[in-house]
Amino acid sequence: MAPFLKAYWKQCRKGLGIFLLFSLIFLGVFLLYGISIEAVVYPAILCGLLGLIFLALDMHRAWRTYRQLEILKTLPAPLMEPFPEPDTMEAAEYQEIIRTLREGQKQLESGMALRYEEMVEYYTIWAHQIKTPIASMRLTLQNEDSELSRRLSEDLLRIEQYVEMVLCYLRLDSSSTDYVFQEYDLDSIVKQAVRKFAGQFIRRKIRLDYQPLHTRVVTDEKWLLFVVEQVLSNALKYTPAAGTVTIDLEEPKTLCIRDTGIGIAPEDLPRVFEKGYTGYNGRNDKKASGIGLYLCRRICKNLNHVISVDSSLDSGTVVRIRLEQVKLGKE
Repeated sequence: MAPFLKAYWKQCRKGLGIFLLFSLIFLGVFLLYGISIEAVVYPAILCGLLGLIFLALDMHRAWRTYRQLEILKTLPAPLMEPFPEPDTMEAAEYQEIIRTLREGQKQLESGMALRYEEMVEYYTIWAHQIKTPIASMRLTLQNEDSELSRRLSEDLLRIEQYVEMVLCYLRLDSSSTDYVFQEYDLDSIVKQAVRKFAGQFIRRKIRLDYQPLHTRVVTDEKWLLFVVEQVLSNALKYTPAAGTVTIDLEEPKTLCIRDTGIGIAPEDLPRVFEKGYTGYNGRNDKKASGIGLYLCRRICKNLNHVISVDSSLDSGTVVRIRLEQVKLGKE
């Protein structure tokens, strides 16, 4: 109420000032001509009383308009209707300007949405098309067994990961994201990820400490597998030769992936899930994109899981994915 009264006073003080000025002019003129002062005071009081009545009515009208505008301010732009009935020429013109701007905004948003859909469609087609030459190169490398072919296979695996990240990034905000929630054997999901990186474990002489988890979780297998693969990829990337990656289960139903790598600086730890943030290790690596963990957090949120990271420099990193949730209906 106080902001309204302050604004209304600013709006009306000019009119009140003019009324008082005119009353003083009449009083001065009547005094100069020797006319009784009552001839000015009584009409001024009468006009003042009538003015107070009109002022109260106008304040009531202004209060209703103010309340309506306050409600409109809480709504998104497309829902800001209807506007209060304009009571001045300026208010009508301002409302017309607002309508013109909103129409221009709608056209701009429609154009941007169309361009975004076209871009998503193009990159989706590109990501699927590039899988064909990747598969062909992998078949070619499988026929050779040399240090060079093994290194090329690892590089090809990274390319596949980047393609999957592109597809994942495009699908995250899509209305047609294909989440299928079912009860899955967690070991089955983890083993798929481990098999994918088996060559890197062997070549880099990194020990895998993994015991069967013997638990079932309600999740989407494809999207959770993407998260586990990203975490394992980071663990391998930052763990030196002869290091160890451990996969175990904590209560309540929390998948833990630990490594004995270089760790994460304390100042970087709160920001590891930010999009594009690479931190100290990423700046040294020069190849980090800062997208992997960001996608993991987004996916886990959509899956109703919680992902967290605990680490310190030169002491390794542990990533926890809490999978306990309200059991969803199977599809």
